[in-house]
Amino acid sequence: MPRAAGSPVTSTFEPPALSVERLRPQPVSGHLLVQPRKTGDRFVAHWRDAAGRQHKRVLGKAWTHRGRPAEGYLTKQGAQVLLDGLLVEARKAGPQTARNAHDATFADAAAEWLRYVEFDRRRRPTTLRDYRRMVDDVLVPLFGHLPLRAITSELMDSYRTHLVDEGRLAPRTINKYLLVLHAIFKRAQRHFGLTVNPVAGLDRQPMPRSGDFRVLTPEEVEALARAARGGAHRRPPITPLSNEVRAAHRAQDIQDAAVFVVAAYAGLRLGELRALRWRDVDFAKRLIHVRRAFTLGHEAVPKSGKVRAVPMIDQVLRELDTLSRREQFAADNDLVFVSPSGTHLDDSALRRRFHAALEHAQIKPLRFHDLRHSFGTLAVQVFPLSDVKAYMGHAEITTTMIYVHHVPQHDAAAKLSAAVAQASGTGGLAIDPARLDGPTAT
Repeated sequence: MPRAAGSPVTSTFEPPALSVERLRPQPVSGHLLVQPRKTGDRFVAHWRDAAGRQHKRVLGKAWTHRGRPAEGYLTKQGAQVLLDGLLVEARKAGPQTARNAHDATFADAAAEWLRYVEFDRRRRPTTLRDYRRMVDDVLVPLFGHLPLRAITSELMDSYRTHLVDEGRLAPRTINKYLLVLHAIFKRAQRHFGLTVNPVAGLDRQPMPRSGDFRVLTPEEVEALARAARGGAHRRPPITPLSNEVRAAHRAQDIQDAAVFVVAAYAGLRLGELRALRWRDVDFAKRLIHVRRAFTLGHEAVPKSGKVRAVPMIDQVLRELDTLSRREQFAADNDLVFVSPSGTHLDDSALRRRFHAALEHAQIKPLRFHDLRHSFGTLAVQVFPLSDVKAYMGHAEITTTMIYVHHVPQHDAAAKLSAAVAQASGTGGLAIDPARLDGPTAT
């Protein structure tokens, strides 16, 4: 069975065994350590740059107690922010090795392209994560040692053929690898002066869409929300809970129900739900403005790169109105869906509660993202496709079309019959209505 898209695998493909006698660019990475000292523990950052050189720096005094840190101390989260900044600067600097296509290897080109998409093109964190997995785990181990001038169209086509014949990757994943390879060589043409892109003429794999996916009916959405609101998606406590903990669970259960309803009836992605703030909710105009998305610890513009507005139907308005009346985290700049401390929701924990609520509501398993599909299948029955495309933040109308194909038109025959009858003046077909219920037993 083909692997899912975005799943790097160890390939058995063997490119030419050429070599270049110099240092190869390495993935930039780092970690934090706590260094004990007589005057107090210190956070120390250790990292490796693109040339493979090791670095370390003392970041500051380590605060390991509960509560707000004392002046001059760093929490682990604060130290991680400083380390992330050092890694950003290291990636910005790049390998600083090859100057032209004669000297550069594929590893040089890949490192430059990753730097380019992160800092020049400012791709989303989730997109960068997928790119780095493909480049660092698969492509550089295969082709990193090859000089750019030695990589031909024939070599790239043989790699494509190998992936197809091997049968380990889905067509969509193979195409993603080809697109990344094409982008790496395209950047190499501009940055290193490479004359030909060896992937430019390669065929992509066909990707037929079945048009079939799981969605929830409105009745199932309500059952899911009831299960969450009643706390049925929680495991029974082993020991009695305090009133404070019980109240916190109750607040989270009400919020979980609201998350599920808004996802299903407004079509927001999980990252967009996590970044939604009260200033984005316009009760007067009954609109939800989708301005940001939170993924991998970072807020950025939505996937489409554009702000959009989604209509707020009655069911969504009721849930958000209830949340807006809570005692805290209800100011304009506060997040709508929050952790107990007011920060962004933990997406993995939310997904676990979602699947538990599905099970308790006796609904067949599906992904959290399928709540968004539920909105799409409802919206295409009410709005023009162009409006649904805008509401869902799709880049192409072809993406929106999957919902048209998914919604069965049970009355299509009746509608077409009536149109033909009116145009031809022949009248409708006289038939016993009982026949429409199916074959009669004899």
